[in-house]
Amino acid sequence: MTAERATARAPASIGNVGVGFDVLGLAFGAAHDRVTAVREPRRGARLGEVTGLVRSLPSKVGENTALMAAQALLDFASADFGVRLDVEKGVPLRAGMGGSAASAVAAAAAVNALLPAPLPVEALLPFAIEGERVSSDPPPWDNVVASLFGGLVLAAREEEPVLIRRLPVPAGIVAILLHPEAEVETRAARDLLRETVGMRIAVEHSRKLAAFVAGCATGDLALVRAGFEDLLVEPQRAHLLPAFPAVKAAALGAGALGCSFSGSGPSVFAWALEPGADAVEAAMAGAFEEAGVAARAYRAPVDSAGVSLEGFRPASAAA
Repeated sequence: MTAERATARAPASIGNVGVGFDVLGLAFGAAHDRVTAVREPRRGARLGEVTGLVRSLPSKVGENTALMAAQALLDFASADFGVRLDVEKGVPLRAGMGGSAASAVAAAAAVNALLPAPLPVEALLPFAIEGERVSSDPPPWDNVVASLFGGLVLAAREEEPVLIRRLPVPAGIVAILLHPEAEVETRAARDLLRETVGMRIAVEHSRKLAAFVAGCATGDLALVRAGFEDLLVEPQRAHLLPAFPAVKAAALGAGALGCSFSGSGPSVFAWALEPGADAVEAAMAGAFEEAGVAARAYRAPVDSAGVSLEGFRPASAAA
């Protein structure tokens, strides 16, 4: 039996998770992209209906993360069919919420379901990465691995053999994200970064990253809090959102474990214990309001699930 259509749902993500630039990613289940792949006799991937937060996306394969991921998988599988992709955008674009990665991951998973012998989820990574390459080249892995695998994910090695691990997260923590009415282009935000940093910053940042990962692995919230500070990238991007220092100070003052940009911004996220999450969210929203910036709040558990297949309609065996 083959399938004639399949729909996959991939979550938003928080790239870098503050301290882990291009190393850590966090699935963020407060928003999702859905991609429906419909089998067609004509080979290749083409764009169908676009709904949700946007109604128009690039129709060329080389300019659309979902189409590129789909085409890469079809080519790998030497598929004798093509697909139409209907995309429902639930993740804002240029928000620092992994919108391009979510589309690529969902597309790869949906097309995979149409193959005669679907690949395991972990084998979809290279095709989703090719999709993300449309957004930024070289493509950052943090959003892709988080959206694909779910939870807090460590990209320990990107070269072959790839080494990706989902890390434990302490219980009772939620991620709060506020998306202001502003946009940041990922490529532009990466171009701002210096290629070298001083030894003191490198050592202190390494200390922070080690403390954060160890704290997550052991459930030691003191270590999580001590490590939850980006000394490497955040200072170079803070000027992109003038309200950021006040929002971060408000979050920490309300009891957040840490606060930083989500990916390249402009969204700002914080981790908070569940009992104090309302206070942290209110403090962040208040700081944005004082700065005269409208912002939408999202919230999700830090162990949000990764991509999932929502179902497919079987076709006849002769299809």
